[in-house]
Amino acid sequence: MSLFRTKPVESFLADAAEPGRQLKRTLNTWDLMIMGVAVSVGAGIFSVGARAAANFSGPAVTLSFVIAALTCAMAIMCYAEFATAIPVAGSAYVFSYATMGEFIAWIIGWNLILELFTAAAVIAKYWGIYLTEVFQLVGVHLSPTIDLGIVTMSWGPLLIVALFTLLLVMGTKLSATVGNVFTIIKIAVVLFVIVAGLFYLKVENLIPFIPDAVPVSGDGTTEVLKQSLFAFATGAAPAQYGISGVLAGAALVFFAFVGFDVVATSAEEVKNPSKTLPRGIFAGLALTTLLYIGVSFALTGMVSYKDLAAVETPTLATAFSLVGNDGAASVIAVGSLIGLTTVVMVLLMGLSRVVLAISRDGLLPHSLSKTSAKRGTPVRITVICGTLVALVAGFTRVDVLEEMINIGTLSAFVMVSLGIIVLRRKRPDLKPSFRVPFGPVIPIVSALLCTYLMLNLAVETWLYFVVWLAVGVIIYFAYGRGHSRLNTKYADQFAAMAPGAMAATAKDDSAKPEDSELVAK
Repeated sequence: MSLFRTKPVESFLADAAEPGRQLKRTLNTWDLMIMGVAVSVGAGIFSVGARAAANFSGPAVTLSFVIAALTCAMAIMCYAEFATAIPVAGSAYVFSYATMGEFIAWIIGWNLILELFTAAAVIAKYWGIYLTEVFQLVGVHLSPTIDLGIVTMSWGPLLIVALFTLLLVMGTKLSATVGNVFTIIKIAVVLFVIVAGLFYLKVENLIPFIPDAVPVSGDGTTEVLKQSLFAFATGAAPAQYGISGVLAGAALVFFAFVGFDVVATSAEEVKNPSKTLPRGIFAGLALTTLLYIGVSFALTGMVSYKDLAAVETPTLATAFSLVGNDGAASVIAVGSLIGLTTVVMVLLMGLSRVVLAISRDGLLPHSLSKTSAKRGTPVRITVICGTLVALVAGFTRVDVLEEMINIGTLSAFVMVSLGIIVLRRKRPDLKPSFRVPFGPVIPIVSALLCTYLMLNLAVETWLYFVVWLAVGVIIYFAYGRGHSRLNTKYADQFAAMAPGAMAATAKDDSAKPEDSELVAK
């Protein structure tokens, strides 16, 4: 059995239509757009821009956001082409399985689990902290933790994860509606902050727009470059300001866009995915980019980036404090709490859909892929994922693994970008409604940029990542490879296909020799 045996597109579509394992198509363009904003615009909008302006880009932090958005857009184009060609749950895992083979798909799926699980746990942990801060604003002092003697429990994460696990079990449309309400409130808070900041705008704070490069002082750049794998391997000096600083800032703020790949995991629950998916994904990315640019422009127009750099951990609240408006900190605290609320929901949804796709293929227990006949949701997986996320967020210091979110996402971005080139070569008969323009240029550039950003992650993160990959390889060879449905008879499934689909499958080089043998059985 080849480690790189691929699964035909038709088989994915047939598995998605299997009774008892189906998801309901209830989401529209608006839902997807809001979902993209919901997962990307969290508490980070009030902090990541300030750190990038202070330590890397100066007023040109808006340019850093534009560069990061363009990088994300190239990767998202590849996701959109794949999602319209194979509109099923699973995102990068499914796309890799159809193009690069089972082992690569498992590794990407394993990395997606890392990304979504860690992100959900980390964000849930921060949600609990922000919740206690909001209570303090109204004079109620609560500890974010409870000492149980043997262990210390963070009660906030347990509360938010339990709430959204229940909503996701009850139905995707219901949870999306609740998420839409929270996201609209969040957007309103962000717009309020932008408008309030513009009242303090001083043109001199924006000049020079790209400050001259200066020797690095202190530890301000350790987060992106100083402890990065790239710097460790090459001995490159950390960058501060100048053009290199703008690029370093882009590497930092790119992670504010992490999460858009989650939208692609909902492909199987979207009405008319050929049109809805591209529209929803790109509309969400455009709105998110505008919000980030607006916040960063207001921030650097309010105060000098030098004043921000003088603060150890600058945030948007820091800028308002420097101009004498301490009351805005209350609005920012509430906005952060609301922002994190929707992020937790979308991450839990994405996690359950990735596990659903993997279990359908037998690489994880096939019984997990059962869905509710009434609600059309994967109840078992959702409850299991929600329980594990709640336990990790409530009882561990998961925040120390925060950068693992980024490396899991970027590895998926790289494989999806390269996978588009493979898909077009192997399956020229597929006609997705959206195609990445300029041939293979954009996918290749996307893969290179995402690889560069991966190299800017800390050496410690890479060590954790290697351990995670090792565990994944062990699970694959101990369980997944032997239980893969590609090892079982697909004759009944192929027999149920339409003649046109059979003909297309027969032409697919990726189905040989393993898949042709399965059909022969």
